Amino acid sequence: MAASGMIMQNIFIAKRYQKNSQFVNQNRMGCSSPYMSCTLPFQGGKFAWDGTTSMQLVNVSKYQRTSVNRGLVLCNAAPSAAAVPALEKADFLKLQNGSDIRGVAVAGVEGEPVNLTEPVTEAIAAAFAAWLKDKKKEETSRRLSISIGHDSRISAQTLQDAVSRGISSMGVDVIQYGLASTPAMFNSTLTEDDAFLCPVDGSIMITASHLPYNRNGFKFFTSAGGLGKADIKNILERAADIFKNSSFEDKRNEASASVKRVDYMTVYTSGLVKAVRRAAGNIEKPLEGFHIVVDAGNGAGGFFAAKVLEPLGAITSGSQFLEPDGLFPNHIPNPEDKVAMKAITQAVLDNKADLGIIFDTDVDRSAAVDSTGREFNRNRLIALMSAIVLEEHPGTTIVTDSVTSDGLTTFIENKLGGKHHRFKRGYKNVIDEAIRLNSTGEESHLAIETSGHGALKENHWLDDGAYLMVKVLNKLASARASGAGGGSRVLTDLVEGLEEAAVAVELRLKIDQNHPDLKGGSFRDYGEAVLEHLENSIDLDPKLQKAPVNYEGHKTLGELCILHVMLISSLIAA
Repeated sequence: MAASGMIMQNIFIAKRYQKNSQFVNQNRMGCSSPYMSCTLPFQGGKFAWDGTTSMQLVNVSKYQRTSVNRGLVLCNAAPSAAAVPALEKADFLKLQNGSDIRGVAVAGVEGEPVNLTEPVTEAIAAAFAAWLKDKKKEETSRRLSISIGHDSRISAQTLQDAVSRGISSMGVDVIQYGLASTPAMFNSTLTEDDAFLCPVDGSIMITASHLPYNRNGFKFFTSAGGLGKADIKNILERAADIFKNSSFEDKRNEASASVKRVDYMTVYTSGLVKAVRRAAGNIEKPLEGFHIVVDAGNGAGGFFAAKVLEPLGAITSGSQFLEPDGLFPNHIPNPEDKVAMKAITQAVLDNKADLGIIFDTDVDRSAAVDSTGREFNRNRLIALMSAIVLEEHPGTTIVTDSVTSDGLTTFIENKLGGKHHRFKRGYKNVIDEAIRLNSTGEESHLAIETSGHGALKENHWLDDGAYLMVKVLNKLASARASGAGGGSRVLTDLVEGLEEAAVAVELRLKIDQNHPDLKGGSFRDYGEAVLEHLENSIDLDPKLQKAPVNYEGHKTLGELCILHVMLISSLIAA
C-alpha cells in the first residue's frame, strides 16, 4: 500500500505539473519555469508552496520585467528536513553512467530504492560548482554563474531546487531556465547576450533521457563541451567529501542567494529558425506548404512545432504528445523504440504529412519518417546525415559507434566518397574521437551513434537532435529554393543504394551480481567469461564471422543478420 500511495502522489504531482505548464504557455510572464507560474497560492508577498517542494520564493516588490521576459526572484534555500542517510564514496560513484550521472529519484518502484535524494543532489551540485571554480580561477576572479534546465520528469522541480541550493552554497550564481533541452543548456555557455545573462560559465541539465519516470540524473557542460568520464568521477568524489562535511550542512542551512530566471529557449529556438532561413537564401518562410508532424513523446521537445516549424511556414497539424508529462503515458520518448517509431510513422500516414520528426526526452537525439512511412533512424539516419554532410564537405570522415552495419560502410565510402571510422560506443566517445581526428589533421565533420546522438563540427560538436533535424529541413528548403520538388522524396533519394541487413538484433544481457555462478567474483569477470564462450561458439559455426573492427562485446556478422551482444550491470556498461 505504501508503494501504491507513493505512485498516486507522483501522479498528482505530474498532473499539477501539466496544469502549470499549460498555464505558463498561455500566460508567459517574467518566469520561464512552469513550476513557478501564478497558479501557486499567493500569500502576502510570498509564493507559498503547500509542501511539494522545499524551495520558498520571496517576491521582490514586483517582477522586474524587461523586453526579454526576464524575472528576478530571491531564493531562501531551505533544505529538506528529511533524515539524511550515511553514504560512502562508493555510493556516490555508483551514480556515474559514463559521462552522465543517473539514479532513482522517485520512490514507488519495487526493488529500486531512491538514491538520488535532495541532500545527495545538493552535494553533487556543490561539487560541480567547486570543480568549476577550480577550473576558472586562473581565467577570472569574477563571480561565476551556472544555468539549470530540466526535462518533463516529475522529480524535476525537487531536484532543480536542490541543485540551486548546492550551487549557491559555493557562492556561484544560479540561473534557472525551467523546461529546456539538453542542447540548449550547452548552448547557453556559448551565447553572448547580456540581456539573457549569457554566456554562463557552466550548465546542468536535469534529465535521465528515455529512462522510466522514477529515474533522473544530470549532464554537465562548460563552453568546452560536455564533461567526460574522468570529470564526472572527480565531481562525485568531491560530492562524497562535501556530503560528509558538517560545515557544508551549516553553510547549506544559511544559504540565501538570488536565483534569476531566463526564458533561454527563446534564444535557442531563434537560432534554429535562422539556420533554416539562411540555408534557403534568407527566405522568411522556406517551409511554407510543407506538412511536418512532430512527436515529442511528452518530453521537452514540444517546442519544435510552434517555435521552429511554424515560424518557417510549415503546417504542423497532427503533431502529437507535445505536452510535457513526466509519466510518459503514450510511449517511451526514444527514437530507437519500435513503439515510438510506429507512433510517429502512423501520424505521418494518417495526416498525409511530408515528414515526421521524433525526439527523445531531452532532445539530444532524434529521428525522422518520410511521407511513405520510411523511417530514418539508426543506420538509415547515419546514411542520410552522411549524405548531407559529404555534399558540403567531400571526402570527410564520418565517425560512428562500432555497431553500424557493413552496408553503411560501403555506402559512405563507395557511393558517397567519404571515410567511415568506427569507434567505441557512447556518444561522448564518438564525439571525442572525431575531435581527436581533426587534431591529427584528418578532417571529420560528423560524429553520430546508431542511438540518434549526432554532433557536427559546425555546431561546436554538440549532440543536438533538434539541430540534426534542422540539417534535414535545410535540405528540404534548399531543394525547393533551387526548383526541386517532391517533398521528402529528396531525402529518400539521398539514401538510395544503402544495403540494409534483413534482420538486425541487439541483445542486452543483464548480469545478476547475486547469481551463484559469480561465486563472489566481479560481474566484469563473469561477463568476460560469457564473451569468451560466445567467441568460441562463433569459431565453431562457419556461417558466423567475428567483426574485425569492434570496441565492445562481440559483434558477429552472419549472412542475414547482425548480432550485437552488450553486457551490462544495472545501468553501467561492463
